[in-house]
Amino acid sequence: MEQIEIFTIPSPCKGICEVNNRGYCKGCFRSREERFCWNQMTEHQKRMVVDLCQRRKKRIMAKKQAQQPDNATESQDKQDDLFKFDI
Repeated sequence: MEQIEIFTIPSPCKGICEVNNRGYCKGCFRSREERFCWNQMTEHQKRMVVDLCQRRKKRIMAKKQAQQPDNATESQDKQDDLFKFDI
């Protein structure tokens, strides 16, 4: 039995209509088919797409964070060096 949605699910579009190398929108993380078929989807299908988008975003952000060097500790070390005095 499908649960009744009380409120309509708005489009997750962020207005950044560019795709990444995997074909997902860089703004909302939907696939081409998910973007083009949004208005024909049921509320349940839209909820599933939104959940998928949240997972995709989380996975992509974690991957980006893992690829970045740890600049926070480097910048903190540099900042500490500015205030050290050789007496």
